[in-house]
Amino acid sequence: MKQYGVLVVDDSAFMRRAVSQLLEEDPQFTVVGIARNGMEAIEKVQRLKPDLVTMDVEMPEMDGLAALKEIMKKSPVPVVMISSHTGEGAEVTLQALELGAVDFFLKDHLLKNPDEHEHAHHDFIQRLKGIVKGRLPNVTVTQQPREKKERKLKPRKIELVFIGCSTGGPGALQKILPCFPADFPIPIVVAQHMPPSFTKPLADRFNTLCNLNVREAENGIEIKPGTIYIAPSGYQTRFKKSDNGSIKLDIDNQSDEQALYKPSIDISLSSAAPIYGDRLLAVILTGMGADGMQGCGLVKKHHGTVLVEAEESCVVYGMPKAVFEAGYADGQYEITKMYHKIITFL
Repeated sequence: MKQYGVLVVDDSAFMRRAVSQLLEEDPQFTVVGIARNGMEAIEKVQRLKPDLVTMDVEMPEMDGLAALKEIMKKSPVPVVMISSHTGEGAEVTLQALELGAVDFFLKDHLLKNPDEHEHAHHDFIQRLKGIVKGRLPNVTVTQQPREKKERKLKPRKIELVFIGCSTGGPGALQKILPCFPADFPIPIVVAQHMPPSFTKPLADRFNTLCNLNVREAENGIEIKPGTIYIAPSGYQTRFKKSDNGSIKLDIDNQSDEQALYKPSIDISLSSAAPIYGDRLLAVILTGMGADGMQGCGLVKKHHGTVLVEAEESCVVYGMPKAVFEAGYADGQYEITKMYHKIITFL
C-alpha cells in the first residue's frame, strides 16, 4: 500500500495536532513534517518533498497565500487550504484557489467531534486521497475510446450550457468562464460543490473576471442570455418552464435523502433535461464522486449532449470518469480545449 507524505502548515499547535491526528488515522497518510508559518512551509516543501500540503491561511511572518505563490513557483505540489467559515475567509480561500490550491476545508468541520461528524472527517480523507492519486504520473485515459467518441460528436444548436464540478472546480471554471464573450447568446448555469456562504463570493469574484455578468442564482429568477448563474450552496436548483414559455430557477432547501450535495448536479440536470431536450449541453468537470452521472443519463435520454473533462487536466477524475464509463459522454477534453468545444454548438 502506497503511503502519501503530508506537510501540515498552521501557526496553531492545536490545529497542527488535530489535522495530523486525522491524517494518521488512515494508513495511507503519514505526516512528514509540520511548519508554523509560510517561510517554514516553503523550506520544508523543498527539503521534504511531500505529496500534499495542508495550509492555513492566516499565519505570522508569511501567510498562506504568500507561501502558496512561492511553492507554486519553486516546488509545485498539491496544496489544500484550511479555511475559516466567514465572509472574509471565503474571499481569501477563492484567491488561494486562483493561485493554484486544489481544494479547501473548513476548520470547524475538521475540529468537531468525530462521533458526531464522521462524514466530514471521512470526506476530508477521501478527498485528499482523490487529490494525491489524481496527481500520480502515468495515469491516463485510453486514447481509443475518446477518439471514437469525438468522431461521432455532431454539434447541434443549444439553448443552455450547464456546468457541474466539485474538487478542483474553481480553477477549472477560471479556464472556461472568462473566455465567453459579452455577446454569448445563451445562458450558462454552474453547479459547484461548496460550503454555504461560498458561492456568493465565488460569483462576485467571477463577475470581475468575466465578460458576461456572473451572479448567484435566486429563487424564481428567469434565466436569460448574457448571464452566468452560480447555483447557491445549501440549496437545490431546479429548472421550471412557465406558462409563457420562459424558464425559471426553482431554488429550495428541501432535503433529499438520495442527494449528498447541495447543489446536486443530478437534481439540476434531471429537471433541465426534459425541458431543453436536444438543446441542452451538459459539461462535467473535475470532482470527486459520481454526482452528475444519473443526470447525464437523463440528458442523453432526452437527446442532449454531454462533454466531460479528460483525466489529464482533472484534479480528481471522479465525476467525469463516472459519466464516461457509464457511456453518457459524447466526448472528453482537457480543460484548455473545453471552451472551444462548447462554442462549436452555437
